[in-house]
Amino acid sequence: MRARGNAPAAGGLAGLRRAGAATELLFLYECTTREVAQLRPVAHRLGLTVQAVSHVYRQLQQAGRAEFRDGLYRATVPGVAWLHGALGALREDLTERWGRLDVVRSCRAVAATRLAAGRAVALEMRDGVLTARPGSGPSEGRVVASVGRGGLAEVTDLRGIVAVPPGRIRVRTFRDADAAAPATLGAIRRTLRASTGLLLAAFGMEAAHLVARATRQPLVRYGVAAAGSEASSLGVSSLVFVRDADLPRFLAQLDRASPPPIEVRPLSE
Repeated sequence: MRARGNAPAAGGLAGLRRAGAATELLFLYECTTREVAQLRPVAHRLGLTVQAVSHVYRQLQQAGRAEFRDGLYRATVPGVAWLHGALGALREDLTERWGRLDVVRSCRAVAATRLAAGRAVALEMRDGVLTARPGSGPSEGRVVASVGRGGLAEVTDLRGIVAVPPGRIRVRTFRDADAAAPATLGAIRRTLRASTGLLLAAFGMEAAHLVARATRQPLVRYGVAAAGSEASSLGVSSLVFVRDADLPRFLAQLDRASPPPIEVRPLSE
């Protein structure tokens, strides 16, 4: 019999949201690693009723993944392949998620004011910099040694999470025909005056040359997509100038599973 196409756990943990998906995996694992002659012991190990386990078996039998043969409940060859694939997807998903959950016991943060040893502090992001200030907040810790304002404070006994809303990558485009126009330089200067505190970048030689004529501000020219993405992860927004013809290439470098918030507008608006 042809197996169903909606294999549970094919997408990792998210696949287990389908009703019965986790139970199907566990039941088939039992049938693959043990000699299962009766459903009652399996039901006991899974914490289910015999009726529930019987229903799971029938579902897997209809899908061609389980069978009752020679007095034993067994996984079929397609069932074993499905089980391996589903558990492999789960393992990869869990490994990736686990890697993002580094347990941090201590950290360094810039002192917002003079901090005495043992002082309780709140941690927060300010302009992309982890900062420690006296008091309490969603993320807290305790200063190890005294430090002056602006110094790096060693903070331990961490509790909570530092909330970091992602920064936005604001893209402003221009046409080749407008690059040499004085009005374009004026538009860039007006945009800069209205966009203080942002990471300034230009993607491509033409954009870098144009922006450099309009301002003396430090300008990111290399690794613009990577710089904007990292700034976004620290809560810092970016202002990126790019000509129309280079826009698809720039956006392609931001095409990933969790891209930063992006806003694209013509410079002329």
